[in-house]
Amino acid sequence: MKFYAVICSFILLSFSKVQGQELTRILFILDASNSMNANWGAQTRIEAAKELLVKTIDSLDGSANLQIALRVYGHQSPITATYQDCNDTKLEVPFGPDNFLKVRNKIRTIIAKGTTPIARSLEAAASDFPDTNARNIIILITDGLEACDNDPCVIAKKLHDKGVKVTPFVIGLGLDLTYLDQFKCIGSYSEAETKEAFNNVLKTVISKALINTTAQINLNNINKVPNETDVTMFLYKAGTQELMYTFVHTLNRQGNPDTLTMDPSFKYDLVVNTIPKVYKKNITLVKNTHNIIPADCPQGFIKLRFTNATSPYQVLSRVYQKTDEKTLNTQLVGSTDKYIVGNYEVELLTLPRIYHSVQIKQSTTETIDLPAPGQLNYSATKMIAAQIFVIRENGNAEWVCNLDQVNLKGLIYLQPGNYRLVFRQKQMKSTTYTTEKNFKIQSNKTTSINL
Repeated sequence: MKFYAVICSFILLSFSKVQGQELTRILFILDASNSMNANWGAQTRIEAAKELLVKTIDSLDGSANLQIALRVYGHQSPITATYQDCNDTKLEVPFGPDNFLKVRNKIRTIIAKGTTPIARSLEAAASDFPDTNARNIIILITDGLEACDNDPCVIAKKLHDKGVKVTPFVIGLGLDLTYLDQFKCIGSYSEAETKEAFNNVLKTVISKALINTTAQINLNNINKVPNETDVTMFLYKAGTQELMYTFVHTLNRQGNPDTLTMDPSFKYDLVVNTIPKVYKKNITLVKNTHNIIPADCPQGFIKLRFTNATSPYQVLSRVYQKTDEKTLNTQLVGSTDKYIVGNYEVELLTLPRIYHSVQIKQSTTETIDLPAPGQLNYSATKMIAAQIFVIRENGNAEWVCNLDQVNLKGLIYLQPGNYRLVFRQKQMKSTTYTTEKNFKIQSNKTTSINL
């Protein structure tokens, strides 16, 4: 059975300035219901949640213009087969100056034993903030199992009707994602399946809360729809090679580009590692808002395959553009790779070489088929100087490769066709000893020649 947890952060109310800086209040809500006693790896859910929350709060201690508080639910009344206390939610440590140690110490004493009144805790939390003259945030750490038949969406609507702005971030850990669907009405969510991932997303939520500047990178298709994804992006400090962020572009469960937290005090150069790369320079972020960064990355596919192979032949290709013959990719035959829409040249590194020109269109696959190679097995009694030529339909002989002059035996993979091997024994000192042997190569078969 998979265990899971959810972190919800709700950005509430309005903004203010304290001594020229924005005041942020974070209310941590900890789930201490009996379900949190379930095992999760080497720990229980409650042990892991308490450990990570204490570490997080310790890292925040001393932050300027930051106040915290702690609400817990499910820790006062034990749940039984016939009773659950859906009012078991309490503000354990209210907002106040220098209370970080008090919050950490209280977390360490919490014992999970009750039910899971998530919605009621969120409703009560709106009154935990002293006033609306700050940026007020709720971060909920829970295993996500609402037990009191209340709907967080209804609570969100009530808060909205009271003029309280709610913007949640939900992170599920090893989650039964049917429960996460309940949060669609109030915000976005994502999930992680390990304790380490849980720790990372908790840090991300904290960063979003403190920096309050987010961005999404829209990788647009040919129709300007941001549905291109699954590619690594580098963000450099503009005009330098100083790497600031590395992200694998992700679409969230709503199909939208995932939200990123970025420092707005810098300008950025974006590199999208498509084939070929896409660049966007001097990106400026607007502070205290959600920024959208568009990048045109329309893509299609090149698929390379053997039509009749009976063995897993390892053949590479070189993909480039006529305008710049720099190699963009070496693609293995039998694979499919994604490319920016446009015209490409594909050089299949067979013997002899095979060349194709392809046009990549949005979301379509251009397939290049080639016959499987055959094998030439040659054997010589003495050292030779030898070359292989392919005989084209017009009778022309085109050079294919040279044979190793040192090794007397060898195996060479060649594409199907008619060939000529021209050679002379090294010890012979006259051109009259030049010899020619014609042979034919068929897919998946071996042709043997004695020289």
